[in-house]
Amino acid sequence: MEPLLPSTGRALLHRVAAEQSSKRAPSLAAAVVRDGQIVWSGGRGRVAGVVPDADTQYRIGSITKTFVAALVMRLRDEGKVELNAPYDKYVPGTAFGDVTVAQLLAHASGITAESPGLWWERTPGVEWPEMAERVGQAELKHRPGRRFHYSNLGYGALGELVSRLRGVSWLDAVRTELLQPLGMTRTTPMPEKPHAEGLAVHPWADVLLPEPAHDAVSMAPAGQLWSTLTDLARWARFVGGDTGGVLRPDTVAEMREPAVVEDGEQWTGGYGLGFQLARNRNRKLAGHTGSMPGFLATVWTHAESGTAAIAMTNTTTGVDVPSLCADLIDILATMEPPIPVEWTPLPEADPELLALTGTWYWGPAPRALRLLHDGWISLTPITGGGGRASRFRPTGRDTWIGLDGYYAGETLHVVRRPDGAVSHLDLATFIFSREPYEAAAEIPGGVDPNGWQAL
Repeated sequence: MEPLLPSTGRALLHRVAAEQSSKRAPSLAAAVVRDGQIVWSGGRGRVAGVVPDADTQYRIGSITKTFVAALVMRLRDEGKVELNAPYDKYVPGTAFGDVTVAQLLAHASGITAESPGLWWERTPGVEWPEMAERVGQAELKHRPGRRFHYSNLGYGALGELVSRLRGVSWLDAVRTELLQPLGMTRTTPMPEKPHAEGLAVHPWADVLLPEPAHDAVSMAPAGQLWSTLTDLARWARFVGGDTGGVLRPDTVAEMREPAVVEDGEQWTGGYGLGFQLARNRNRKLAGHTGSMPGFLATVWTHAESGTAAIAMTNTTTGVDVPSLCADLIDILATMEPPIPVEWTPLPEADPELLALTGTWYWGPAPRALRLLHDGWISLTPITGGGGRASRFRPTGRDTWIGLDGYYAGETLHVVRRPDGAVSHLDLATFIFSREPYEAAAEIPGGVDPNGWQAL
């Protein structure tokens, strides 16, 4: 990949420098990823007397949750977890056993935001049996599924689920199933040099206070991990769909779909199955923010353009790391927009599939069926005014499954006449014919025998 223009690098550095200076961050490290590679990274401030770089560890807080969610989705894909099953099926004996695994993943369970007891982020943790004993009816704040209510406790519970089903700690599962296969050697549960120290900055004076760092034990799945720009760049690629084989790309795409939103119909923030979501400048970003005493971090990925930004700082509050990452993505997209992928013809085309392309009619409304790669097809409206558009992946000789849009999960069948010729398409009971309301296509309800008439 060609290096960035000097003007782009300067603009990115200026944005990071302005954030570090104006928000009084002891140190700040950031990177931008494009097409799987770090194309720019920079640091400001000092860690142990030197400028932080791509190998400097920071605590990443709730970005840890995305690793736990990936493990749960691996279990789902293996058939060992049902997302709509109650938590009690896998970890019995809790006060919130009737909430589903999916509700826990998406922070829609309604259980309390923080674990009962002392402020868990600043005190030594306890094992799961003791934590579960502390949780009673008072910790059930909302009807399950009613609304988004962020819950650190919920991810402590998911970590226990992973441990029960894998027979090892959630952390060992993260290491063996995610970190090692992806080559993320500097993501650890406790800091390893070189690493930043967690600090608080006095609100009215330029002085610092060290923050404590403990093993959160049962709450560790909510925010224990430390990492670097280099490792999180690899994780950003994972979030964007470059999974390295540890999870199916379509499963990661499912995790990026909004399950709940924070702010109503015109949502700017929401949550998928383990990924935090945000809208910024008409981009849908996926990833997660992180906050622990002494640290702030964010990974934002724009999957459509293969671009991501990571930023980490060692201050308890004050630095708007999510907005910084969104700005870094915008700077790169504005100053050096990605070059479109070169168009090339398909290497081969099945004549039967080629014969299906062209215009089909849903009633009087025309749709275009196009042949894509690997036998995929798309069905999209031809005229203006909107309509239902979807892509479909083949599941058999004459069947496809919808991947997105209105027909996601629905099956498209090619219906043939006795002689093998194509009669029509059947999609979720809707009939698509080669002519508007073609009588030979067996349109439900029949077609007036007088045909089309002038008034």
